[in-house]
Amino acid sequence: MSRTGQWNMSADVARRIALGAQGFADVAPKGAVTKRHLKRAMGRMRVLQLDSIPVVIRTQYLTFHSRLGPYDPALLDRVAYKDDSWFEVWSHEASMLPVETEPLIRWTWDRAREGRTWKNLHEVSIREPNYVQSILDEVRDKGTVTGGTLEDPRPMPGDGSGWWHRSLGVMALDWLYRVGDLGVRRQGNFEKVFTPIENIIPAEIRALPTPTPEDALKHLLVQATQAVGVGTAKDIADYFRLSIREVRPVLAELVEDGRILPATVKGWDVPAFADPDAKTPRSITGATVLSPFDPVVWFRERAERIWGFEYRIEIYVPEAKRKYGYYVLPMMVDGDLVARLDVKTDRQADVLRIQSSHAEFGHDTLEMAGRVAEAIHDLAALVGVEGIEVSNNGSLAPNLRSTI
Repeated sequence: MSRTGQWNMSADVARRIALGAQGFADVAPKGAVTKRHLKRAMGRMRVLQLDSIPVVIRTQYLTFHSRLGPYDPALLDRVAYKDDSWFEVWSHEASMLPVETEPLIRWTWDRAREGRTWKNLHEVSIREPNYVQSILDEVRDKGTVTGGTLEDPRPMPGDGSGWWHRSLGVMALDWLYRVGDLGVRRQGNFEKVFTPIENIIPAEIRALPTPTPEDALKHLLVQATQAVGVGTAKDIADYFRLSIREVRPVLAELVEDGRILPATVKGWDVPAFADPDAKTPRSITGATVLSPFDPVVWFRERAERIWGFEYRIEIYVPEAKRKYGYYVLPMMVDGDLVARLDVKTDRQADVLRIQSSHAEFGHDTLEMAGRVAEAIHDLAALVGVEGIEVSNNGSLAPNLRSTI
């Protein structure tokens, strides 16, 4: 039965609700991870952020691993790019959403066509409408096209920097993707393969009525609240990267309708909102690393509010100024963020390298190192390497080295 009224909760309850909403309390697969497990996890998350950096493994594969344990990453590719159960769209950065969500995204494509977003790409569409149409015609004629196989890619004018280092053809493809004419599949080294969107989104979904922007926004905010369990207005707006200015009045309407509950969380200095049907797991168990772009930590302000975990990915920080390392993964044990690991997959040496391991305050124990070691072995299984090497950098490293 759905909860009504205001929900007042402790910080610990809020943390467990947040992790339960993300699937961390679900029963782990007893055997091999299947498509059904991936789809269940996606049903919890609603959106999967993509990233091309393969320092450990591309982030989209790691996000499912954190919830399901080691699995064959090729399974994700089959669900996404062979079965077309999900589709790529710019939502929370470059992302994948279930194809059933497509009607709720159409208003964002309309905004792009109007020039309200992606202004550089919109300029191309205005300046070169015939050329952009020829690119769309080429993709429709061939069925699939990559930036490198265009018949007439054309160089862009300019000084070769910024947006202008790409060909006009690639800009046109990107524009057609941003307005929903083309969809994207991936091949090889994460290369984009463009195809008409109707090849990905089933006809029965494309035939559904287009919601008004207001209705679409309401549905997306309800989904976001279900995915966070409990969060602030900014947490909920960030989930699908929606404008907080537009979100606040719509959240108020959803609260009035009872579709979202007002909430307070002890220790939070801002109002919260909760899913009326959110469950409160008794506990969260298990040890796993998280992607830097996992929904649990992708909004850094939320990670700090819930776990006291200040997190910054330092790949763009000069090496001498890095505090924890190049590609640092948060380490979660029993629902708490207890450490951070700078990890690299060295495929040539067939080794997972833990280049530093820093414990959060009070967690630099031998027992905690044992739990972290469990997660590192699972990660090595996911990325498919035989060895693990732990450097002596970081407060957890001495205990971790003796445990691995």
